[in-house]
Amino acid sequence: MKVFLRSIQVAGALIVLVGTIAGFGLEIKQLVDQRSVTLSDLLLLFIYLEVLGMVTSYWGSQRVRLLFPMFIALTAVSRLIILQKKDIDPSTLLYEAGAILLIAIAIVIVRFRKSRLLGIDDEKDDL
Repeated sequence: MKVFLRSIQVAGALIVLVGTIAGFGLEIKQLVDQRSVTLSDLLLLFIYLEVLGMVTSYWGSQRVRLLFPMFIALTAVSRLIILQKKDIDPSTLLYEAGAILLIAIAIVIVRFRKSRLLGIDDEKDDL
């Protein structure tokens, strides 16, 4: 059963890898065809790179590191703010900015957990 589940994980990671490479390539093709690059396009490419980094990290360690999805979420919410129209409710923008702040604080906390001040054993760290 363990081998079967591991095979499913590897197949899923391979599907994510192929899909990410295809999406990255199609986005580059679209940028070349349009001969225009916007900030939202760059953030989308950055999201693709983060997903590629996450898959690469998974292949190496057989674990998904917690920081990769957090950086992807941070970039995705930032891209959402940029893509929204100007006539949205200002409270929506505040909620989205609050989400960015919460994700950034979570990233700092996750990074700080390895601090010697906290006395956490790095051997047991699996994040």
